[in-house]
Amino acid sequence: MGGVSGLFYSSLPVIVFVIANALFGLQVGIWSAVGSAVLITVVRLVRKEPLQPAISGFFGIAIAAFIAYRTGSARGFFLFGIWASLVYCSALVISVLVRWPLAGVVWSFLNGSGMAWRKDKPSRLGYDLATLALAGVFAARFIVQRWLYEEDYTGWLAFAKIAMGYPLYGLALLVVVWAVRRSDKRLAELAEAQRSDELSDAEIEAQLRVKYGTPPTREA
Repeated sequence: MGGVSGLFYSSLPVIVFVIANALFGLQVGIWSAVGSAVLITVVRLVRKEPLQPAISGFFGIAIAAFIAYRTGSARGFFLFGIWASLVYCSALVISVLVRWPLAGVVWSFLNGSGMAWRKDKPSRLGYDLATLALAGVFAARFIVQRWLYEEDYTGWLAFAKIAMGYPLYGLALLVVVWAVRRSDKRLAELAEAQRSDELSDAEIEAQLRVKYGTPPTREA
């Protein structure tokens, strides 16, 4: 997520847009936001920080600025993010309904741990809850920001976009962390139990010999 610097970088173009728009008008606000996004990319490049978040952020700002330019309204700057939240929410909910909760799928892809958790109902339930927590974040963003958009509260839209961004997303990630740890623990226990069931008599005796230091009898 980028930590504190990521929060700052993602919030800066929005703040710049609102201030410049209020002081100098829509056109200046648009170019100021795009300029700040370019500046962030350059800064990350100079500091040799990962560029992917900056590039993604730049394209997001560019799309928002284009919509604001086409609609001729400052609130149009936030329209892309509002509808993107609805799309994300829908995708997350659908993934739960089809029993492929995205929280688990994405974590497995990033971690390379495979999809064994799908065969364990408690693990899948945990990832269902984590996915629904993320869906709840995007649903809240859409509902609140859509209402502010309809009421033309541009300043409050900027505040809501920042306040309902990383801070709110971070709370949902706590549920994801819980689901991951719960699933990893269960799968480790199941794997250990299966491995114990598959041990031969000779392997069991060898383990006991290492543990007790003497050749045990079968009764031991």
